[in-house]
Amino acid sequence: MGDTLCPGRTRGPRLSDAPRTVDVRVGSSTDALTPISVASRSLAARWPQWLALGLVVAAAVLADQATKHIVSSQLGLDEQVHVVGPFAIHHVENSGIAFGLFAGATPLVTALTALAVGWMLVFFARSGARHPVLPVALGLLIGGSASNLVDRIRLGHVTDFLDFRYWPAFNLADTFIVVGVAILFVAVFFDGARAR
Repeated sequence: MGDTLCPGRTRGPRLSDAPRTVDVRVGSSTDALTPISVASRSLAARWPQWLALGLVVAAAVLADQATKHIVSSQLGLDEQVHVVGPFAIHHVENSGIAFGLFAGATPLVTALTALAVGWMLVFFARSGARHPVLPVALGLLIGGSASNLVDRIRLGHVTDFLDFRYWPAFNLADTFIVVGVAILFVAVFFDGARAR
């Protein structure tokens, strides 16, 4: 005879007697009871990040190649045009890396630049969604490096023309590389400060 609540009335099966059903939800642990404390999301670059990276790389390469072409077609080698103060447009050829470093080591510089560009692309593929400035920062780095790499492979040197007299001449690609590194540094610094 079932449990009685009051005379003449019986209670149905208790809730604890019913078979337990497991409600498994996305994001829960395998037993559907223990919550996952830290939600993990992929940091791999998705199509919006790849699109932004591609646009920045293309703009950097086009701007750098266009300015180099204008300078080399309008000025003879070692000719210059004074602009203002210590700044001049000075047509020079550089077989090294940024600001004339490692001049004369073109094959080594070319190989190292190609490796650096490849590493940056792999890094972006794995971490492109980590921070919103990564497509811009790495786009400038890859675009500047790739544009100078194309010149080294095609010509054996790069054309430099921005001359401030007290600093070795450089080009837009070098500027993009420096600005890209600066953006990365500022982003990492502020992220670290915010995390404290």
